[in-house]
Amino acid sequence: MTATPAPAPSGRAWLFHALVTVVLWGVWGAFSDQSSKHGFPDTLVYCVWALTMIPPAFIALRMSGGKLETSPRAIAYGMAVGLLGAGGQMVLFYAVTRGPAYLIFPIISLSPLVTIVMSYALLRERTGKLGLLGIALALIALPIFNYTPADGAATTGSTWFVLALIVMLCWGVQAYFMKSANNHMSAEGIFFYMMIAGLLLVPVAWFLTDRSHPVNWGWDGPALAAGIQVLNAIGALTLVFAFRYGKAIIVAPLSNAGAPLATAIISLIALGVMPDTLKIVGLALALAASVLLAIEPDTADETSPSPAEPAAI
Repeated sequence: MTATPAPAPSGRAWLFHALVTVVLWGVWGAFSDQSSKHGFPDTLVYCVWALTMIPPAFIALRMSGGKLETSPRAIAYGMAVGLLGAGGQMVLFYAVTRGPAYLIFPIISLSPLVTIVMSYALLRERTGKLGLLGIALALIALPIFNYTPADGAATTGSTWFVLALIVMLCWGVQAYFMKSANNHMSAEGIFFYMMIAGLLLVPVAWFLTDRSHPVNWGWDGPALAAGIQVLNAIGALTLVFAFRYGKAIIVAPLSNAGAPLATAIISLIALGVMPDTLKIVGLALALAASVLLAIEPDTADETSPSPAEPAAI
């Protein structure tokens, strides 16, 4: 099929979709731990999440005319985006059994740095001074948001560190390909293949489930998980559109910093959870970063006599 190049990042369509993602992921983040608290393990939550991807994928595809790109390039791009995201999640399941979550998650939160470097070098994306400052503040805020004191726990071995780096790379590269794939296919097509990739790894998540503890199969188990995870799924769809219309070096840090900010605010209002001092610092940095990235005027990217095409898969 004919490639459908992404529109130039003019207007603020990207910002609308990015902010919708931030809100949806913010609500999702505020309640995402409820499933495990009700006896429904995270690996099964993944299975439910993969299933919640199906309705928005088909609805979006139908609204776009029902045409799915089936060229080898489109399939490769779409599956790469999906498998990098879902595969990173599988590695994360194993990583948290091998090392301290309070160190693993701050490392993973730096995945936008990978996206920024790749987009700067390969897509020649550029931004102005406000954007650069916003990116810097977001990269500082993310590890702070995701850091939790160790409570005296000690760390041993280095396997967890390598696994955390793998997850960080997977999610950082995924965001880069999410942007570059938009030069060759529709956002609806990308999300459809993301859904397929997520479903392919459901057996892996099922196999990794710890069955030494009883699983809650009641309404506050899989049904509650579905109600929460559908927010994640729809947020992933709007994120693809944000990458379609906007620059990856702006969208990645904005969505990754904005979502925890929204989670903190929603948790405070709905659950009465007051963040500690460190989290408040991260909240302030994330707020400043989000504002700067949102108001940064569009800046022309570098061009060359023969425009460089995004790296092929």
